[in-house]
Amino acid sequence: MAERTLGVIGGSGLYELAGLDDVRRERVATPFGDPSDEIVIGRLGGARLLFLPRHGRGHRLLPSELPFRANLWALKSLGADCVLAVSAVGSLREEIVPGHVVVPDQFIDRTRGRQAESTFFGRGVVAHVQFADPFCRPLSGALRDAAASAGATVHMGGTYVCMEGPAFSTRAESELYRSWGGDVIGMTNLQEAKLAREAELCFATLALATDYDCWHAAHDDVHIDDILRVIAANVDLARRTVAALAPSLPARNGCGCGDALAHAIITDRAAIPAAVKRDLAPIAGRYL
Repeated sequence: MAERTLGVIGGSGLYELAGLDDVRRERVATPFGDPSDEIVIGRLGGARLLFLPRHGRGHRLLPSELPFRANLWALKSLGADCVLAVSAVGSLREEIVPGHVVVPDQFIDRTRGRQAESTFFGRGVVAHVQFADPFCRPLSGALRDAAASAGATVHMGGTYVCMEGPAFSTRAESELYRSWGGDVIGMTNLQEAKLAREAELCFATLALATDYDCWHAAHDDVHIDDILRVIAANVDLARRTVAALAPSLPARNGCGCGDALAHAIITDRAAIPAAVKRDLAPIAGRYL
C-alpha cells in the first residue's frame, strides 16, 4: 500500500505542530493566490505530514478572508491524500461541554459571499460533486479513536453549522440553529470540506468545543477571552490527537473520496480552456 500523506489545517491557537522530524517549509504558488502561510513538511511517528495554520501564524486572517482554494490546492499539490481540519467551535448542546471534542458528520451552510472560494471549478468547466455525506467515514472513525487515546471526551457525529462571522451569533440565531439540529457552530470548515471533496481528498474535522455560544441561560455569553483560555488548554490535546492519528491512517478504499470527480465533470473536455486545465492539473488532471 502506498504511503499516505496527512494534511493538517491548524485552527485558532494551533499555529505550530511540535514533534516533526525532517522538517522543511515550502511557500507554494497557486493559481488561486497565496495560501494562508508556508506549508510545514515533515514526518510524525514515521508518517508523512503537511501542516498549514489556517489563519496564518499570528492569526492574521478573518474567516471571510481565508484563501480556501489556495490552501487545499497547495496541500494536494504537495501530495496530501487526506486532510484533518482542527477547529474551535461553540457548543449548541448541553452534553457537549466546553473542552469536549466533536467529530462531526454533517454541515449546515450559513456562509455568504464565499462562493468563489467554495469550488475549484468555473471559468469554463462545470462539475457537481456528491456532498450528501461531507466527511470521510473511515478517516473520521480513525480520528475518533485517536482523540480518545489522547484523553479526549469525544462525541462521534453531529452537525456543524458554518456561519459567516466574524461576529458571534445573536441569541435568536443560536436558538434557531439548535432547533435545526445543529450541534456545534464555527466559521471555517464548510469551504474546506467542499474543496477537499472536489480534490478527492479524505476529510475529517476535530472540533474543539470552547463555549456554549449564547443560548445557555446558566452560562455567560461567548467572550473571546474565555475561548482563548479553553483553546490554550486544548492545544496539547489537539497535538496528541494528530500524533496518534498520523501513523494509523485507514486504508483508502471503500470511502469513495478518491473517485469523487469520476462522474462529476459534465463539460465537453474539448471546450475547457487550456489555462484552466493547467490550473486544475493537481486537482482534476486525470479527468481533463
